Amino acid sequence: TIILDHPPQSSHLTTNISLAQASETMVKQSSAMCNTFFLAILLAQTSLSVEAFAPVLSTSPSSSTLRGKDSFALHFESGIWNTAPSFGKGKFKFYEGLDSYMKPFPAEDRELYPELFNLPKGVYEVPLQKPCGILFEEIEPKCGVYIQDLVEGGNAAYQGVLQKGDVLVGVTAVQISGAKWERRMIPARKFGFDMVVGAIGSNEVKWGCYDVILMVERPGEADTEEVNKFLEFFEPPSDTPWKLST
Repeated sequence: TIILDHPPQSSHLTTNISLAQASETMVKQSSAMCNTFFLAILLAQTSLSVEAFAPVLSTSPSSSTLRGKDSFALHFESGIWNTAPSFGKGKFKFYEGLDSYMKPFPAEDRELYPELFNLPKGVYEVPLQKPCGILFEEIEPKCGVYIQDLVEGGNAAYQGVLQKGDVLVGVTAVQISGAKWERRMIPARKFGFDMVVGAIGSNEVKWGCYDVILMVERPGEADTEEVNKFLEFFEPPSDTPWKLST
């Protein structure tokens, strides 16, 4: 059962995870219900294990890749994404924010690719302690979520950055491969309820995570095409344990 992070203030905030599961049946029975499926969750304490946030493991982990796409050729030699033999190693194994994540790259890359070293206009990266205090609603069934509301007095409301209507486009998540683990920023524009809960829930203290980092796009401020191109930088390549199936 997913526990709410704030005392219930309305009937939909008292809904437990069983209603979220039952909603799939309700959607099939009434198309009008599709766009009103509210995802009221604590986004902090979840019965889902870290293993529930599971990728599709590659069958050919033989190469190291600088980034998810080949559209940029950054000069840093060690690579960002680790294949199976190197998983859990290196300077990029734990994401704490864009600025610190990009520090290993030389000044030459900053001059050639400034768009990679700064968040696009209308995109906000927000570290939050759990429980987050966010009410998400799915944009489409199992595809995309946005902030429908913030819990009064919750961590997100107290911080004051996130707003109603912000679209979740990235989230930190912990992935385990054998005895090794990493925390990465993962593009989340196509994540549904289960993936969002699994990703946020995987940021546990036992993995050194004292917060979860959300990346959101603010409609009316952001250029979605520009944001999508920026998110390609965080897309896991197919030959790593991070390649996900959404």
